[in-house]
Amino acid sequence: MSLHVYSRLMRSIPRVLASRNVVPVTRQPTTECWTHLRCLQQTRVIRYEGGVLRNFSSSNQPSIDVCYEQLKKLLVSRSGVVIDVREPWELREYGNIPGSINVPLGQVNGALQLKPEEFKEKFGGEMPKHSQNIVFTCLAGIRSKTALDTAVSLGYINVQHYPGGWKDWSEREIIQTKR
Repeated sequence: MSLHVYSRLMRSIPRVLASRNVVPVTRQPTTECWTHLRCLQQTRVIRYEGGVLRNFSSSNQPSIDVCYEQLKKLLVSRSGVVIDVREPWELREYGNIPGSINVPLGQVNGALQLKPEEFKEKFGGEMPKHSQNIVFTCLAGIRSKTALDTAVSLGYINVQHYPGGWKDWSEREIIQTKR
């Protein structure tokens, strides 16, 4: 009985990982089970040893998080696209980051699959290319992380998010204007 439960558990781990935007890439046949996984441009090695799951990262990729200063530079240089995933009423009530495009979180998946002219007509900005730098933002960094995961699942390769969101932006902008 316990062997059957163990076997089912070991088969379900890759499915759980896949549901978290971790996709199996290769599997090497050895006495120990090694699975190489690809997650947010990072190769992760998951090793199963006697029921213990070990995770090793072998990536030199930059962080997916963007700080205020980096976001400010990106907006000034126009070297990427900033997408605010808050609802339109939130932007009207609280404000928005100048230069950002509003695509509500519930529409991100569909929006990133539109034709460029449809995207521009619906959201009022240029549609990002799959290789272009995209930074997602929201109120406090939670929805932007979800949007980032969605973009990665659609094949976008240079995506980041601003974990401070509008709260951090507005506080820092007020400080900047008082100087």
